[in-house]
Amino acid sequence: MAVWIKACAADDIDDEDVIRFDHDGRTFALYRKDDQFFATDGLCTHEKIHLADGLVMDYVIECPKHNGRFDFRTGAAKGAPVCIDLKTYPVKVEDGDLFIYLD
Repeated sequence: MAVWIKACAADDIDDEDVIRFDHDGRTFALYRKDDQFFATDGLCTHEKIHLADGLVMDYVIECPKHNGRFDFRTGAAKGAPVCIDLKTYPVKVEDGDLFIYLD
């Protein structure tokens, strides 16, 4: 069953930054860019490294291990060695809290 899950306060994420969110045995990455929020799977599709330890540049997250890159708006793999896209999730802000839609 798909539900909205409270992940954090919107202010917990600085602009052009990423944080880790764990829920029900899964890891997600939550991003903020120009007061827009995004969510993806939290592990790189190449070697399962936590993306929250990576570097945000514009709308790209760079994996900290091998520098693979993803567009966190779409999940698209943007640079070797990654070739498998990330799953993305809808997000919303209500009363200052960030929610992620999980199915």
